[in-house]
Amino acid sequence: MKKIFFFFFLSIILASENVISQDVKTIIYKIDINREIGSTSWIYLSKGLAEANLLQAKAVILHLNTYGGSVVEADSMRSAILYSKIPVYVFIDNNAASAGALISIACKGIYMRKGGNIGAATVVNQTGEQMPDKYQSYMRSTIRSTAEFHGKDTIVNGKDTVYKWKRDPKMAEAMVDGNIYIPQLVDSGKVLTLTSEEAIKYGFCDGIADNVDEVIEKYLGYKEYKLVTFKPTLYDDIKGFLLNPIFQAILIMVIIGGIYFELQTPGIGFAGIAAAVAAILYFAPLYIDGLAQYWEILLFVIGLILIALEIFVIPGFGVTGILGITFSVTGLVLAMINNIDFDFGPVEVPDVSRSLLTVGSGVVLGFGLLLYLSSRIGEKGPLRKIALVTDIDSTIATENNLDFLIGKEGVAETVLRLSGKVIIDDEIYDAVSEMNFIQSGEKVRVTRVEAAQIYVEKI
Repeated sequence: MKKIFFFFFLSIILASENVISQDVKTIIYKIDINREIGSTSWIYLSKGLAEANLLQAKAVILHLNTYGGSVVEADSMRSAILYSKIPVYVFIDNNAASAGALISIACKGIYMRKGGNIGAATVVNQTGEQMPDKYQSYMRSTIRSTAEFHGKDTIVNGKDTVYKWKRDPKMAEAMVDGNIYIPQLVDSGKVLTLTSEEAIKYGFCDGIADNVDEVIEKYLGYKEYKLVTFKPTLYDDIKGFLLNPIFQAILIMVIIGGIYFELQTPGIGFAGIAAAVAAILYFAPLYIDGLAQYWEILLFVIGLILIALEIFVIPGFGVTGILGITFSVTGLVLAMINNIDFDFGPVEVPDVSRSLLTVGSGVVLGFGLLLYLSSRIGEKGPLRKIALVTDIDSTIATENNLDFLIGKEGVAETVLRLSGKVIIDDEIYDAVSEMNFIQSGEKVRVTRVEAAQIYVEKI
């Protein structure tokens, strides 16, 4: 009887194991990138590769159709592909131009739809104009080293042994540099773009397919598999938008402009709120993504406090102001770089370049905005209606016209950090410096009066 029960349970266990083995299939992971290469596509790839690792996928396929995009994100994506533990293949569904070509060449296998194209990887700006040679030089080196990464094939023909690149680095470089001449393929002065048939002929395509399933079955050799597709969340798209370098530069511009105009007006107004919201939108996704750490945000805040102390408390412009600007800018830059407690080991050069370029652009745009708005907010400027003190100053001007002060000389009663007090004919007036800071006790001259506001210059 015991033997009967033993064989009964054994048969159940074997049957259940057989069912489980039938249900478990090889997992192939697919990531769709049918958009401009940028921060959003980088998020898709990085999250997709992480999920593929968790699922122990046998291969990852990029379903790619793009006309290009940001070189910085493309370089990050190609590095992730080259060093991925799971082999990454690409199915070019029509287009792999510019940054898309770099990403495709990084993949272990390239498969294209008939009529597809790959190439045209010259670096251009937002208007489509070719960037200076230093940018092209970096892109040439990057795409060449990416092709070299895949190594050479050893071809034995009788007694002769030939080593042939799997993907010719010179041909990859010709996709960037129009000065490279390749006989019977591309003339000097023209950037290389390959059709699907040409890509097969010259080793930049491993097969033609109509869809991803055909790539998996015909070329990768998997008959029984489960295709899992990365599904981005709404937060992924929002974070991708917030991490866009152009948008981040605009946020920095708003932070600088908002803080400046808030310091020029009493109380908390629209400018201060705009600066606070911009700072939150800048740091929040970086902090959530693990790039920005609390001390980097704290460094930025300390910098703002030092700048405020320099303007309102400490006379002159010296160490405090310089430290404040340095701390603020450093906080903005480091927040975009993946370092842990000043350990810059995992940080790559493109990440640093992107951070410096983004923050630098934002700072330049911010100061440009200050100069523009400062010249427009006044008695005759088109933005005069948004000035808080317009109506009050106009009333005062009507009651007490100060035009008689124009040309008169006096002495600065307080430090004029753009605004302060001056003494003219033994009377104290509020005044604004035309250009630079004016120290207390220095002689000044009234240059103009607008909306009951005195403007002075240092003599």
